[in-house]
Amino acid sequence: MMSPLLKFVACCRAAGYRISTSEVIDCASQLEHVDVLDEDEFRAVLRANFAKSRNEQLRFDRLYRLFFSELKGDFSEEEGLSKGVSEIIDSLREAMNGDEAYRAIVEFLSGDPYRFLDLIRQIHSESDSANLGSKFSLGPLSSKLRVLLNLNRVREEVAAAIDGNRLRYDPGMRAELSRHLADRIDSAQALLLREPRSYADDALGYRTHEKRLMELGERSFSALSARELEEVRAALDRLVRKLKDIVSRRYAASSRGVLDVKKTLRRAERYHGVPLEIVYRKRPPKKAKIVVLCDISSSVWAAARFMLNVLYSLHECFERVNSFVFVSGVREVTEAFENNDPDVAINLILKDPEFNYYVPTDYGETFRQFKLRHMDMLTKRTTLIIMGDARTNYLHPEDGILEEMRERSRRVIWLNPEPRSSWNTGDSEMYAYGKFCNEVRQCRNLNELVAFIEELVI
Repeated sequence: MMSPLLKFVACCRAAGYRISTSEVIDCASQLEHVDVLDEDEFRAVLRANFAKSRNEQLRFDRLYRLFFSELKGDFSEEEGLSKGVSEIIDSLREAMNGDEAYRAIVEFLSGDPYRFLDLIRQIHSESDSANLGSKFSLGPLSSKLRVLLNLNRVREEVAAAIDGNRLRYDPGMRAELSRHLADRIDSAQALLLREPRSYADDALGYRTHEKRLMELGERSFSALSARELEEVRAALDRLVRKLKDIVSRRYAASSRGVLDVKKTLRRAERYHGVPLEIVYRKRPPKKAKIVVLCDISSSVWAAARFMLNVLYSLHECFERVNSFVFVSGVREVTEAFENNDPDVAINLILKDPEFNYYVPTDYGETFRQFKLRHMDMLTKRTTLIIMGDARTNYLHPEDGILEEMRERSRRVIWLNPEPRSSWNTGDSEMYAYGKFCNEVRQCRNLNELVAFIEELVI
């Protein structure tokens, strides 16, 4: 397995794809733990080690497909075809006249793309150098034209060798040889003519995508179409991956705290500096406990389901997440999220026939039931998050119970999916509840939810 792996790495490097020796060693050691005959597992290991960004994943997929699919030369079922291809390539090699482009094309047809990929990389390097100057340069264009002329020459010589029947091929064999070698020549031409995306193009595409997300992020959750909801989910998935990476690096870097130089030197005096006992200032902060109360009435649920989805996708960033949903009365749904993916758990909650979603929202009854059954969950390490519009249908708000909940918690954050202009109008008790919250924020679209989640985690 090492031989094809090293050949693939050589081809990647020839194409200008950076792969370090340590990455090759890691990849080889990991391949020992998978079934290399399972292509999905084999490709996944190579991709995980060699593709270090989204752009590199696209380049890796093209090179992998070229090396292991288009040029693998699997003729196990037709030995005659393999022999015919070898004979034609040998005849082309006899016609070599020292032209490197011609030689690279012939080697490409034989299944070795190294020289041809290196040739393309050189042409692209010429193009990059030409773009740095103030005048137009014909160098890259002439180099590409020279390779195209050699491709046409090889195509004609292959056709002449097959159609001339000099090697006594039958009609079926001639058709198979023509198809096989024509496919490889077409593949080489496509590689040559494919223009590499410049950094400016990538940056422009990135800015365009970010602008689209910003525009989408300003729209209310309840106003999103089905397609836009998928875009929002994809954006939240990227946010989750980014935050997990940030938190894991932060805790890994501070697993023992920060070096306390003064205490280390002071303690070393008793041993005259030998041995040196390292002293750290503090251990990393403990992860927070989260308790979430979500109003799942129709006016709030569109925003609440996204927040629950993100929180449970980020469960590794918190010590514990306990979730409750309510309309008129509270119900714990923590187990549903722990045993299922967030999307599945949300669907299970919505389809539960025992929970009545159509009664008037009663925040007072919800707080009374929470105090009776779940108040012991709130401690000085707990962040209580309440998502709701605070519309009580003119029933008693029980804001005094919320005050007790704040006294027991580290902090209370209220997220309201309504615009601020609607707070404290009609049956809204936002003013009464806001007095007992450490923070009250509007959270009615993607941008506001992302800002809150980032502050909560980081």
